[in-house]
Order: sequence, then C-alpha cells, then structure tokens
Amino acid sequence: MSKHSPAPKIYLINLDKSKDRLLNCHTILASQQLSFERIPAVLGDALTTAQKHQHYSETLNNRNYYRPLSNGEVGCYLSHRAAWQKIADGDAPYGIVLEDDIAINGNMHLAIDTLDTLHMDWQVIKLSAYQSRTRPIVFSQPIGNGFDLVIHNKPMTGCAASAITKEAAKKLLAQSTKFGRPVDVDIQHFWESNVEVCSLMPYPISQDMSYQSTITQRKGKAGKRFWQRKIQQLTTYFLNKRHIAQQVAMAKKS
Repeated sequence: MSKHSPAPKIYLINLDKSKDRLLNCHTILASQQLSFERIPAVLGDALTTAQKHQHYSETLNNRNYYRPLSNGEVGCYLSHRAAWQKIADGDAPYGIVLEDDIAINGNMHLAIDTLDTLHMDWQVIKLSAYQSRTRPIVFSQPIGNGFDLVIHNKPMTGCAASAITKEAAKKLLAQSTKFGRPVDVDIQHFWESNVEVCSLMPYPISQDMSYQSTITQRKGKAGKRFWQRKIQQLTTYFLNKRHIAQQVAMAKKS
C-alpha cells in the first residue's frame, strides 16, 4: 500500500437493537483513538420473502450446502455485503470489517501500520479467529512489528474481524450476487471468487465470548442431506488442498 493512500476505514456491523454492543465497541475502539462507521446489520427475521431471496438462492443452497440457511445467516451475509459495498465504493485501498462481539488484544494502530507497509499483494487478511480456534499453519512470514503473515491449511472460519482490499470487496460482491452458503463458508471457498485469504498473527482482535452472536444464528440439521454433506466435504478438501498449495507457492516467490 502506498504511504499516500487514504487511511483505511473501519466498518462495524451492528444490529439496531444491540445498543450495548455498540457502546462497548465505541469504548474499546475509542481507547485506541480509532473511529468507525456503523453498518446497520440486517435482521434476518425481519426480511420479507422478496428481500430474503434477492440474493439468497435456494437452488444454490440445495446444490452447494447441506442444509438451508437460517434467517440469521442470510441477514449476516447481507450485512457483510453492505460492508463490502462500502469498501468497494470508498477511496481507501482497503477497509476493516468488524462484527460487534470483539475485544482488542493489542495495538491496533501497529496492526494497521503493518498492513499499510506490507510489500506483497493481498486480498483478505483475517484479524481474528472464530472463537479463538486454531488451525495448522502451512506458511508463515514475518512482516514486521512482531506480526507474521500466515496461510493456514484452510482459511479460518468466522468473520469477526477482517481487512479486505477494494479489489477483493468487488470480487466478493460479484461472486455473492446469489449465494447459498454462510458468508464465512463462501470465503473459505476462495478458489471460486479468486479472493485468497491470509491471517495476521498474533491476532490483534479476538471474539468476546461473553456475547452470543446476534448477527447470525447457525441452526438446522443435515437431514436428508447427510450424504450430500459428506460428498461436499470430500470435494472441498481436495480443492482446498490444491489451491492452498498454489497460494503458498506464490507467497514463497513474493
């Protein structure tokens, strides 16, 4: 990123009813002199049938996922699409998208400075892990300020905190004009959108586990799609393995 580029904006996804979370996020971000723009989260249960199916496709869901998405998952996806649109329409080379159940672990200015001076192409960088889960690392490169740029053997789940470039936001929007999987699962299928995913470690942000997600509620059983799920998992495993290997090979050359 050029040092003359506009500063990245922080976009916080927050439901209108979750005023306590908004206040908490304002407090923790203000403690580091960070401002943000609030993205009103989409309440899935309040969507009309037409609104729900403007982007959510039952056809794609039946083909690509093992169960129907909950209203909360549809609302979550639409909320992130709104954030991506802000990044795509903005002047900054990238933006940071946060959900409202976060905690800050360290110096966010240092993390942002590290991203600003990163001398390699990137598209999506995870700044937090879903519920602090871990995953095997297949590539790691020190990038200064005590941070490593990491590629996991599979992109991390969750969308609590991510840095997303303007180009990546446009690609994600184009790929999700119609969607049938949860937003983080679609991002994991990065070979479909051509948007590669890395992580900044140690993560500068974590999920505040005292909160239960209000943006998305995952529920539902596989039912008759049990074997469909197993086939999808096997297919995804081999596709992910191949494309992660390609991503690592390119990272080693940069």
